[in-house]
This record gives sequence, structure tokens and C-alpha cells, in this order.
Amino acid sequence: MMRIRRFTPIQKTFHLLLIVTFMIQAVTGMSRMYSTTLFGKALGAPFGGYVNCLAIHKVVGVAMLLLFICHIIYALFLVLAGKVERQDSLIPHLRDFKEFFGHLRWMIGGKLPRFGRWAYWEKFDYWAVFWGMVLLGRTGLLLFDPVETARYIDGSELNIALWMHRLEAILAMGYIFLIHFGVVVLRKHSFPMDQAMWGGDADYETVQIERSEWLENLEASGQLDNLIIKDSNTVLTTLSYLVGLGGVTLGVYLVIGGLMNAHLIPW
Repeated sequence: MMRIRRFTPIQKTFHLLLIVTFMIQAVTGMSRMYSTTLFGKALGAPFGGYVNCLAIHKVVGVAMLLLFICHIIYALFLVLAGKVERQDSLIPHLRDFKEFFGHLRWMIGGKLPRFGRWAYWEKFDYWAVFWGMVLLGRTGLLLFDPVETARYIDGSELNIALWMHRLEAILAMGYIFLIHFGVVVLRKHSFPMDQAMWGGDADYETVQIERSEWLENLEASGQLDNLIIKDSNTVLTTLSYLVGLGGVTLGVYLVIGGLMNAHLIPW
């Protein structure tokens, strides 16, 4: 089955590290937020309980911030080195809104829009990380050592930071576990799992349907032949299903458990 390369090893590594750190933060954070429930205690048990979850949450939070900074440096390098062509840019554009509404029309029987390398939902996913990291990172740093922070800001402001941290975390988890995972798993042309971010390549026939404009741009620039992959890696494909669907399962479990125990959160 012929495939086409979409992501580089560096991009795949960034994505994998983001997945791992995000899931750890989700589990350790929810274990503390639901600390008085059996659900929360079960989440925290593999990490050593309530106290250890906080320590791990802090360490991994710092790791996420460092990863975010590394990605910004990497992205700036690509832009300044002229390695990002205009049609491959993740910068939002007016056409993204047209594609969004065109996609809605397709869902009720209209014609499927012609997407480029990045569809509107992928751009939204990308920039949502920036928004989330700024808000979660800033409030997280304030909460890292609340006693020390209280020397510089009022206790009421620290309480606001805690609320903002929790609410943004809930929003981020809800979006990732329900929307992002839904697109990755349930989208017609990717079911039961979009493997592009795992193996770095996508099914050529699927790309012809979903991203015809990207293929035309590659062909016009003479880059298409260099990105074609004749044989897929069976081991990597199997591993992507196991890890990917495992992450989806954990995400669904966190959503269901969180909703069922929401009334027990000690706000």
C-alpha cells in the first residue's frame, strides 16, 4: 500500500513527548482534584498516592514548559531558515473559515473542501497548545510554591490562579479526549486510528481524498516523488494502534470517571 510522508522524526518526537506529559498531568492532576473519591485514589495509586502525585505533577509540568520552549525555538528555526513554504504554514488564514463552513456543508451532503497540508482543525489544535501552555504554565508556576508566591501576591489572587488552572485543565482535557481523539479515531477516512503522527506517513489514497490541494502543490514543486513510501512498517503500525487506542481508552475513562464523580470534588 503506497503511503506519503507527512511528518519528520523531530515532529513525531515532539508529539509523542506532548502526549506522554499531557497524560501524566491529566492523571496526576485529576487524582488530586478527586482526592476524596475512590476514583481519585485509584488514579493516584500507581504514582504513590496524593503527595507523590503533586511532586510528579510539578516535575512533569516543568518538563512540559521546557518542551514548549524547545518547540518554539524549532519552529522559529524552520521559519528563519526558509524551510516553511507559505502553503504549508500553520498560520490561520481566511480560507480556514471557508473550509470550516464548507466542511459543515459536506456533512449534510455538500462537496468536500480541498484541504492543503493542514486542515483548519489541525491549525486549531496546534495553536490551542500555545493558549493552554501560557495559561496553565503561568498559573502552574504561581502554584508551584504557594507559600513563596504568597509573599508577592494576595491569597485571593492565588485562589483565582488555582481556579483558572483547574478550569483550563478541564477544558483542555475535555477538548483532547472528546474532540481531538474523536477526530483521530472516528473521522471517516481515518477510522479506527489516524497513524500519520505515529509512523509519520499517511495512506496515499486517503490523502488524495482529504488533501488533494497539498498533493497538487507537491507535484507542481517536484517534491512529491521524494515523499512517496512504497512499504509501510507493520511493527510500527501495530504499535501505533496499541499506544493510540490505549491513550483513547484512558481518556474516555478519565472523562466518564470525572463526570460521575464531579459532585464530590472538594471545591
